[in-house]
Amino acid sequence: MLYIIGLGLYDEKDITLRGMQALKNCKKIYAEFYTNLWHGNIENLEKMSGNKIKILNRTGIEEAPEEFLNFAKTEDAVLLIPGDPLAATTHIDLVLRAEKQGIPVKIIHSSSIFSAVGETGMQIYKFGKTTSIVFPEKNYFPESPYDALCSNLKMNLHTLFLLDVKYDESRYMTVNNGIEILLQIEKKRAAGIFTEKTLCVGCARLGGEEEIKYGTAKELMRHDFGAPPQVLIVPAKLHFVEEEALLRYKIQ
Repeated sequence: MLYIIGLGLYDEKDITLRGMQALKNCKKIYAEFYTNLWHGNIENLEKMSGNKIKILNRTGIEEAPEEFLNFAKTEDAVLLIPGDPLAATTHIDLVLRAEKQGIPVKIIHSSSIFSAVGETGMQIYKFGKTTSIVFPEKNYFPESPYDALCSNLKMNLHTLFLLDVKYDESRYMTVNNGIEILLQIEKKRAAGIFTEKTLCVGCARLGGEEEIKYGTAKELMRHDFGAPPQVLIVPAKLHFVEEEALLRYKIQ
């Protein structure tokens, strides 16, 4: 059996009781942190579970998962993932690969950024397509986040931007970086979709030592959100209850 268990949003205290029980019953435990930053302590989690935990990099998950898949054919193994297990497409691919090899898979869910953004007061069902902003590289500057924003706004839907994680480089995109990239794309497109006057919501470390700020893109650009992980939200037309809720986080 292969257990894929969500660690939740912040640290080792977020794992569910069901997830912890599975950890204690399994002989092999693996974890990955390249899809998101986790503020927990591996040693504490090992003490809680009574087992050692092996950290896998992107290659270990996407290209060469044979070690834990082979073990899961005859024994129970666990893969720990920050947030909720199936929020990233990488992990559903792993589920399919396991099932093709006749390995039963059990998913144990946990808290996710997709529900945690409700703390802003914005209504979850009014969010449109979620998109990611990635660090530009030489000859690579994707404009798809801008396209998603345009599409969502046409349907009067909020946009959640997930910000790039470079785990192997210990580099994590901030709300400020995300706004700057959108402004660069706007300068090229000149469509007036995202400007310094656009109202935005910046969130950092939801579920832990969190910070939420609401203001114009220019105002948020000047704010220090501290440590990652962070996300950026661009609201569409706000319901009056959403507007009242967001005013709690207005930058003064």
